[in-house]
Amino acid sequence: MRRNDISSEFTRFILTGLLNTLNYYVIYMLLLRAGLSYLLSHVTGFLAAFVISYFLNCLFVYRVRPTWSRFLKFPLTQMVNMAMQTLLLYIFVDTFRWNEIIAPLPVLIVTVPVTYTITRWVLKDKEV
Repeated sequence: MRRNDISSEFTRFILTGLLNTLNYYVIYMLLLRAGLSYLLSHVTGFLAAFVISYFLNCLFVYRVRPTWSRFLKFPLTQMVNMAMQTLLLYIFVDTFRWNEIIAPLPVLIVTVPVTYTITRWVLKDKEV
């Protein structure tokens, strides 16, 4: 794969992440305003955004056919992402004493490329 192909794929990954964040928030707010509890709204929004994210990543980012096998492996990408973000945030705030408002930004700088690589590996059948 050429360098430009990977950079445009990574750009699509970033755009999909931003769109997926918006999807989650819109669903969360709609359900919240409809009278659901914030926790039920959150879980429902998260699950809906997760499914949307899977299809966007398959069809738009990596341009692979969605399959049940890929769908069942896809949660691994989010588990690794969440674990890395949580650990780094803890280290930056509790060990290095960084401001908890600023600390998530460098965490994203580290975790987004790693999540991209893992997601690519899972969805493209290890063709990295």
